Amino acid sequence: MSRPSRSSGLPRWVFVPAAVGALFILLPLVALASQVEWSHFVDLITSESSRSALVLSLRTSAISTVLCLLLGVPMALVLARTSFRGQGALRSLVLLPLVLPPVVGGIALLYTFGRKGLLGETIEVLGLQIAFSTTAVVIAQTFVSLPFLVVSLEGALRTAGEQYEVVASTLGARPTTVLRRVTLPLVLPGLAAGAVLSFARALGEFGATITFAGSLEGVTRTLPLEIYLQRESDPDAAVALSLVLVVVAVLVIALVRGPRREAL
Repeated sequence: MSRPSRSSGLPRWVFVPAAVGALFILLPLVALASQVEWSHFVDLITSESSRSALVLSLRTSAISTVLCLLLGVPMALVLARTSFRGQGALRSLVLLPLVLPPVVGGIALLYTFGRKGLLGETIEVLGLQIAFSTTAVVIAQTFVSLPFLVVSLEGALRTAGEQYEVVASTLGARPTTVLRRVTLPLVLPGLAAGAVLSFARALGEFGATITFAGSLEGVTRTLPLEIYLQRESDPDAAVALSLVLVVVAVLVIALVRGPRREAL
């Protein structure tokens, strides 16, 4: 059943800049699609280097999303359900990667986990090398993606309120049971949206990855890095691979809107 249209009472002039803004976003995508060599599209996106970059991106993005869930869910719970001195400062630090230039994040990670970094010597003693490895790609993606999950889930937690959790507690449910049986099911759409956004951000990560992990084919060269390199040697391949990322982004938006509609 179609949703009935509604009138918001907005002045008509508001629709003009709104339409200009929509065109501002749409026209570059149309221009990108118009430059694709459709007769060779499949060949362009299925070359060995392209397939390797795509598989690596999907694998590392999935792992980083799992890490975001393991770390971000507790962080969002603490920020939404507790109150303590310095909470505002902590929230600002958690959200810092949202506004921090990715290359700066990559440098910070390099000086943390690199051979001469803050934890580098300890890691080297353990026989591990993180910088310029696939692990570095996962860490970089997690660093830039984690705030998306925290923001989405914290907002969902605050919107849901605490009344059901209080009722469950008064009935004798333990905190872990309340979390598992009440809290998480209530905010599942927000959690799913945050996870999908984190995955999308990880899939498109470039600056922190190339700074901290480098660009080694099959090891650290993700799809955005492959597009950047192909731009110099094979522009047609770069355009085709860019369109692949656009399609993935569209699918991500559809997945994010799905849980939110169900929640309404």
